[in-house]
Amino acid sequence: MYIEIILIGVIVFFLLIYNGTISTSKFFGENKGLFSMLQEKDYEFLLRAKYGDRVYDVSEVFRKRVMKGLIAMVIFIFVFISDLKPLYILLAVVFGYIIFKVQYFDLKKFYKKHLNTIDSLLPYYLKSLEVLVQHYTVPVALARSIEDAPEVFKPGLRDLVAKIEAGDSSVDPYMDFANQYPVRDSMRMMRLLYRLSLGEQDKKHEQMLSFSKTVSALQLKAREQKYKARLNTMESQTMKMLVCTGGASLILMLIASFSMIGA
Repeated sequence: MYIEIILIGVIVFFLLIYNGTISTSKFFGENKGLFSMLQEKDYEFLLRAKYGDRVYDVSEVFRKRVMKGLIAMVIFIFVFISDLKPLYILLAVVFGYIIFKVQYFDLKKFYKKHLNTIDSLLPYYLKSLEVLVQHYTVPVALARSIEDAPEVFKPGLRDLVAKIEAGDSSVDPYMDFANQYPVRDSMRMMRLLYRLSLGEQDKKHEQMLSFSKTVSALQLKAREQKYKARLNTMESQTMKMLVCTGGASLILMLIASFSMIGA
């Protein structure tokens, strides 16, 4: 009877959440500080790297992660409710935390798999931005570049342009963008872009040449990293093939030897 009452209570609780009687948004809003501690520093970047501009609300996606973890904990506790012990409660917390981290691990796996491609996006984007900067100021060029920018950078670029248009002429908007997208050399590139935005008109040509050389060097570096990663992958696959072939040959030789001994 005790188990049935708890089961009914759990079902009613989730039904109230489903129909909106209990607001999870309010719950998360009231405990924003606590849940922000759970969110990984690179979570938004990794989410954007995989899904681009399709993610409209990072906070909503994160809330769903937390809810999955909490639901997993409740289900685990419910399974052992008839013989609940402190160990089972601890295991429920561990189980819920693992479920909570699954999406993050998946995002990290995606990033590592596409590391060189994602890291090369910034130099190539800045190379296209270079053309716009020749005709416009840096803030105007940034605003005009958003439409054709890589999906992963679009939200950050909108924030960057909005901060500049709001009157922030410091390096902070550029550094915020670099922190939001911790790809290779992002800090260096955004500092260069900021310096270019401060340049006097009579020195613009000289600064543009310096900016162009730096971007080209980073593009070359990105290509080298990409080819190196591809070479390492090929070497790894070749090694696996040699090990498999050698192992199969050894097994065949052993079988043949045992057959000869038996004969």
